[in-house]
Formats: sequence, C-alpha cells, structure tokens
Amino acid sequence: MNPRIRNHFKHMPDGLKAMTALEASIAASGLEHSLIELVKLRASQINGCAFCIHLHVTDARAHGESEMRLHMLNAWRESPLYTDRERAALAWAEALTLLAATGAPDTDFELVKAQFNEAEQVNLTLAIGAINLWNRLQVGLRAAHPVDAPK
Repeated sequence: MNPRIRNHFKHMPDGLKAMTALEASIAASGLEHSLIELVKLRASQINGCAFCIHLHVTDARAHGESEMRLHMLNAWRESPLYTDRERAALAWAEALTLLAATGAPDTDFELVKAQFNEAEQVNLTLAIGAINLWNRLQVGLRAAHPVDAPK
C-alpha cells in the first residue's frame, strides 16, 4: 500500500491539535482505558483501518489486555470473555460505525443506558465518533502502519 499523502499530519496542525484535545478529553472522562481500546479496535476492524488496528492492539497489549480478548474481538457476541458493560459499548460502537445501515437502534442504546450514566454515554459516543474520523483519515489517505521487526 502506498500512502496518498506522506506525513499528512503536518498538513493539519490545527486539526491534529483539536483531535488530540478530544482524545485527551475522552481519556480523562472516567471510561475504562481497556473499554475505550476495545471500542476503538472494533470500529477500526469494521472500517478496515490497518493503521488504527495496529495502534490500538499495541496500546491495549501495553496496558495488559489479553491476547485472547484481542483475537476474539471480531466475534465478541459469541464469546464469554467480555463483560455486559463491554458488550453494550461494542454493540453501540458497531451501531454507530455502521450508522447508515443501523440507524443507531433503540435496542442498542437501551443496552448502553443500562450500563453507562449519561456523561459516560456522551463520552462513549464521542470516542466512537472520534475513532471513525481517525479511520476515515487513515484509510482515505492510505496511511501505512509501522511494521514490527520479525521475532
């Protein structure tokens, strides 16, 4: 894959600053880091964003996420490895990532309401929106993920 624009970040200093501030706000929101990473990784899987998949797998592993939970994320509905809170967040992430097809159904939002207070609902929704924007930027401009050295 060839990047469409080399170092696209240098062309968006104000946008990058705004997105970084949004990410800092989400990180400080009180949502669990592991939950945020799972949501970002799942949206990135759906969007086929290799750059963000690499980033969020690396970050999740560095923060102690298990290999099996990362491997099973694509099949989270069939796996007992995720909590009810994580399941609600993942369903909401899928619904919002596939918004044109799902329309953000009330059934998925009811799951979110049962597990998250209103502030958490807003911050979770912001996190999902932010990763979808990052995915569109990286996929659209064909950003290449780092290649880890072979072991």
